Amino acid sequence: MKMTFRWYGDSDPVTLKNIKQIPGMVGIVSAIYDIPVGEAWPMDKIVALKNKVEEHGLKLSVIESVPVHEDIKLGQSTRDQYIENYKTTIRRLGEAGIKVICYNFMPVFDWTRSDLAYELPDGSNALIFDEKIVEKMAPSTGELNLEYFLKEIIPVAAEEDVKMAIHPDDPPWPIFGLSRIITNEDNLERLLKLVDNSYNGLTLCSGSLGVSKDSDMARLARRFGKRIHFSHMRNVKITGAKSFEEAAHPSQHGSLDMVEILKAYYEVGFDGPMRPDHRRMIWGETGKAGYGL
Repeated sequence: MKMTFRWYGDSDPVTLKNIKQIPGMVGIVSAIYDIPVGEAWPMDKIVALKNKVEEHGLKLSVIESVPVHEDIKLGQSTRDQYIENYKTTIRRLGEAGIKVICYNFMPVFDWTRSDLAYELPDGSNALIFDEKIVEKMAPSTGELNLEYFLKEIIPVAAEEDVKMAIHPDDPPWPIFGLSRIITNEDNLERLLKLVDNSYNGLTLCSGSLGVSKDSDMARLARRFGKRIHFSHMRNVKITGAKSFEEAAHPSQHGSLDMVEILKAYYEVGFDGPMRPDHRRMIWGETGKAGYGL
């Protein structure tokens, strides 16, 4: 396993200098944040990001993420132009030597929480999801077109030796009436069979799928090991049928057996990038919710 850390660019209060000082940290997970969704990423911006990371003695290990345009997710008539732009970005990242792309196919909303700064009993702040609050927020939308997208991009990814790693839906159940398609073990199996190619793989996020009591994260790591291209290690404390708090990483603070999950990764020989995910904010620090130091 290669330890990596999320960095949101120059505006991130957690700097590359800070990250470099974390023992065992070798890689950075980042993206280009000033390009409109759907446009191809310019090569000069990709190279500039990579060089900045490497200047601090770290490797740009994963791009998280190259956002998928809503017209692709919703199957609009304009989707093909955006898919072609996505292919161009894959090719340019591959040319730059960046070999893992994390992405998601959640419609309209990305990951969703009801509170980004909920105060825990120890005084730290964490993200939480309360079903009663979220269900009051918004209307529904249409069907998704993941298979069409995968059949277009995976051959390009294979040509460029870039591993595509889809992130599960977060949380893994319908919200606002929106359908969710990557929510459990059966969905993961179905996804991998849509395009049965090793470059069509997973970001296995323990905190996304792990909020469901039906998901055994260690079993999932063992079952899908060779198709896991990126790992998010996140602990959660389940507080209701569809409610949870994001907890400190040691197992005893949440509902997940983090040690057993790590053991499963070791058993399957996982040697890809792994990062701590959705960390608490401690000591009064401020920054992007879920991404404190």
